[in-house]
Amino acid sequence: MTRILTLLTLCVYTFSADALDRPDKPNIVLLLTDDLGWQDVKCYDIDEPSPAETPNIDALAKKGVMFWQAYSPAPTCAPSRCAIISGNHPARAQKTHVVGGAPPMPINKHFRMMDPWYSGRMPEDELTLPKLLRENGYTTGHSGKWHMAIDHHAFPQPADQGFDYTQSSRGARAGMADRLKGFATKAPDDPYRLDKNGFPFHQTNEDALTFLKENKDKPFFLYYATWLVHSPIQTRSEDLLKKYAEKLGINPENTPKKETPGQKNPFFASMVEELDYYVGQVFDYLEETEDPRWPGHKLSENTYLFFTSDNGGMEGSPKERYTDNNPLDRGKISAKEGGTRVPLIITGPGINAGIQTDVMANGLDFFPTILAMTGTSKPDEKHLDGCDLTSLLRENPTDPKLVKHPDGTVRDTMVWHFPHGHALESTIRVGDFKLIRNYDHVGNPGEIPLELFRLYETRGGKQVRSDIEEAKNLSSEMPDMVKELNERLTAVLSRMKASYPTYNPDYPKDLPNKEKVCTISAHQRQGQNVEFTFSENGAKVVHADLIFTRNGGDRYEEWFRGEAEISSATTAKASLPEGTTHYFINLIDENNFLRSYPAITTSKTPFFESAIPTEGEAPKMKEPKPKPKLDRNKAFQRMDVDKDNSMTLQEYKAGMNNSDGTDLDARYKRFDENGDGTLSRDEFVHPGKR
Repeated sequence: MTRILTLLTLCVYTFSADALDRPDKPNIVLLLTDDLGWQDVKCYDIDEPSPAETPNIDALAKKGVMFWQAYSPAPTCAPSRCAIISGNHPARAQKTHVVGGAPPMPINKHFRMMDPWYSGRMPEDELTLPKLLRENGYTTGHSGKWHMAIDHHAFPQPADQGFDYTQSSRGARAGMADRLKGFATKAPDDPYRLDKNGFPFHQTNEDALTFLKENKDKPFFLYYATWLVHSPIQTRSEDLLKKYAEKLGINPENTPKKETPGQKNPFFASMVEELDYYVGQVFDYLEETEDPRWPGHKLSENTYLFFTSDNGGMEGSPKERYTDNNPLDRGKISAKEGGTRVPLIITGPGINAGIQTDVMANGLDFFPTILAMTGTSKPDEKHLDGCDLTSLLRENPTDPKLVKHPDGTVRDTMVWHFPHGHALESTIRVGDFKLIRNYDHVGNPGEIPLELFRLYETRGGKQVRSDIEEAKNLSSEMPDMVKELNERLTAVLSRMKASYPTYNPDYPKDLPNKEKVCTISAHQRQGQNVEFTFSENGAKVVHADLIFTRNGGDRYEEWFRGEAEISSATTAKASLPEGTTHYFINLIDENNFLRSYPAITTSKTPFFESAIPTEGEAPKMKEPKPKPKLDRNKAFQRMDVDKDNSMTLQEYKAGMNNSDGTDLDARYKRFDENGDGTLSRDEFVHPGKR
């Protein structure tokens, strides 16, 4: 008995000593994958199993908490990334889609509605997560994709937003001229040389490991934003491609078409395994490396690791099926479940292993959670839209009552706002129910304004899967629920001052009330004050916006929205912000039609050529005549199928008319000035002007 008591005392002493010796600033690794769908990872399999092998991610899920109902802040990458790093909901930040920073205009004449103005980036003075962590003594590092500006290379860059170390190499994800040949080899001079396990050298992953190796002796925050599994859909490992081609019974020369359901693309399956392999090296480094700040312990023992995706899976391009989010409906570029539900695994000290939970979580929660984990103070002026998950993670990850707003109320609601493209929708989830608001419904017989789905049924305190497919619309059966959720959605978006899509007055087909849209007859300017005279043609003008730029004609031309007012039944006024070089006025009528002056047409690029300049002669009050030249901005927007603001060779070839026999491979290579295998918007729109 004495011996047993001695051993117990020793164990208690050792545990207490370890707890006392633990460094008070834990490390943070935020690993954000790109376009990884909820059903792409093996450990998330339900219904049909994923063909991709992901042993490292599966093992990670057993070391912490695995969320089955985790969501991205938005269904596309840039708004999600900005939301995670800033803590601001995309609707509040006016950053709701990729690129941005342009005047409102139709994508093309066949679109009934046009996107609202939305920001191209985070504000330069934003209080970001890395800035606050750095103030608390952390070394901050970024490796991989950025895309929090109108272009990968535009302002602000990671160093502007609080990162001490930043590398944005695409590594092995640089585009291949032909994905069926030119694979990596074991030759020492091959930049993508195969390692002993047959995987290509990936500079992006090496940069993440370099940051860890160089900063392991101090508190660190690593934001590792992988380029995987985003297009281009390719692999540099010939053996890996052959493995999945045989496993799936698919000839790589004849991959599944867009209409073909299922996860049957051998290139994409190879990419998922590559992702698993590379992040596995990061996991292993943390597990195997002694912590210099805590001798006798490994880095993983004092490191919180977040593994997730920026949005739901991108199911494919117009010509090829990449993956399938089934049973979830749709995917990236839609606010339905397939576009926003993502994998999420969180591990770290004080978090029990092997826990699976149905509690809702969101990428917006990372900011307050990481602040709490690191003991970093939140400035009073900093608003956060997410919830601190630390109590949930440390006490009972299966208890949704532990996720609370700062005022102490339990969170049961999440909202997404995506007024863009073909989707044009906002959604709200409250408990088991989800409401979808479709904006393009006026005079559109194929569109239902409000749809209601019951994703789960709670029985005896436990959620049971009901309709995560969003297949059974209950709006006609539950009108009171529809009304309640729609009002709640309106209230949330109103508090955030969200922006909404408007109807296109130049849509060539019938559209109710199109003939009543106003016309603008005069414009005058005195100093910084401008006035527009308009005539109502049957519909009352109810709102005006000034759309202006301070750098018209520059490489990264960026437009902002300013205040304007309807000063009478026939005039709108605005004051030009300091530094304005060009501007437009937008008038919106009671039927939600937007009239822009000067008109923006698909034949004008860049935008400053259509706008009113503050210096020189203003354009005459008439529609600009089309110019017989290629609208490169519009062509890029059309050809960039997955809307990541970069164009692969496959996207380029698919979007070009090659009736004259032009060598598209050679032309693409000439455009690709930095030789990274993909075309940025700037390389395509301004070839040879770097």
